[in-house]
Amino acid sequence: MTTPTYPPRADWSNQRSWNSNRPGRPSHLPTPEPEAPQAPLPQQRFLPGFGLRGPRRDRHVLPAEALGNLTLPVGDDGVVIGVDPQNQAAVLSLLRPTALDVVLVGSMWMAQLLALRTVAVGARVAVETARPAAWAQMAQAAGGGQQCVSVHDVRQIAPQGPSVSSPVLVVRDCGAQPPRNQLAPSPWQSALTLLPFLGPKAPRLLARADVIGMQRLSPEEAEVVARIMRLPREVTAALPTLSDNAMLWCTRDHRQFVLTQPTDAETGLLGMPRRID
Repeated sequence: MTTPTYPPRADWSNQRSWNSNRPGRPSHLPTPEPEAPQAPLPQQRFLPGFGLRGPRRDRHVLPAEALGNLTLPVGDDGVVIGVDPQNQAAVLSLLRPTALDVVLVGSMWMAQLLALRTVAVGARVAVETARPAAWAQMAQAAGGGQQCVSVHDVRQIAPQGPSVSSPVLVVRDCGAQPPRNQLAPSPWQSALTLLPFLGPKAPRLLARADVIGMQRLSPEEAEVVARIMRLPREVTAALPTLSDNAMLWCTRDHRQFVLTQPTDAETGLLGMPRRID
């Protein structure tokens, strides 16, 4: 049997076609780049129910002795009733966690303006009135279509169910001699009694009121109010001279003249300020 023969092996040891740095590899093939070592991926810790942990930040720490230096510019809360003599907003807190009895000696225009602005701060308004037709347009326009203002005949108003999330202002427009209030002031339910002028029952109503608002009064009416509220002589003398959009708001300890400034929307609905309806 013939022994197979193989072609002789070529000797490439002296040929230039080989890479001098890496013997044994032709130069026409690219030299592979060495792979950079990959760092092991950090293991992420998952907190059940909380997802991935966010970035870590230093805590904001304030020493106890520095707490007195903190200030927060927060004004009064409530219903804006106008501007004071310093041209600053005058605010009346009509909705409180305690009972509040308010008497307004003035026009239905002013009572409706206060009702509109009370609705604007998120409260409900229940009106007990002897002239429901005069309140109908305002009640329909308030609240943007929602039933925020309800109108009831005299002595026909039902309990309103006030709460901290649904405060109520009860407006009583029952003339100069209103009957006894069926919905007494209570927490988150304030009562506002409108008097067009001071009748026989007015001294009793003024004496028990927590806040009194007055538009222009006659000199005789001003003397009655001054005696009950202990007003200074200069304040008493100014009451008969007030313009239609000016008021005096007072308690036993404080008093403030306020200029009511209705918006264009309020003027379009209620008309211009007036003292007599």
